[in-house]
Amino acid sequence: MKRFPSMKSNEEFQHCYKKGKSYANAYFVMLIVENGLDYSRLGISCSKKVGNSVVRHGISRKLREIFRLHKEIKEGLDIVLVVRQKVAFASYSELEIAYLDLCSRHHILSNGEKF
Repeated sequence: MKRFPSMKSNEEFQHCYKKGKSYANAYFVMLIVENGLDYSRLGISCSKKVGNSVVRHGISRKLREIFRLHKEIKEGLDIVLVVRQKVAFASYSELEIAYLDLCSRHHILSNGEKF
């Protein structure tokens, strides 16, 4: 099984927080910075204010699946999603629409779609 391309270390997150460009909506803040690799990586930051560990892990699984399914984003990016409290009550389809909306604001969709 192939590993999921994720950001793990604090240095990677801090680099994205300091150098990245950000847009936000009601569900999360998306920060993006180029990573110099031939693939994109996802980092998820979910506070304890969002819910207990079961809720936070469920949100992370949904966001990783959305990232995995939407391969139309440009390659070579580090993407950090900072989850807001409203996400705990959102459905999968609402999260997917919010994710694609932020991707279109960042102009990282390779097919140029607008949501």
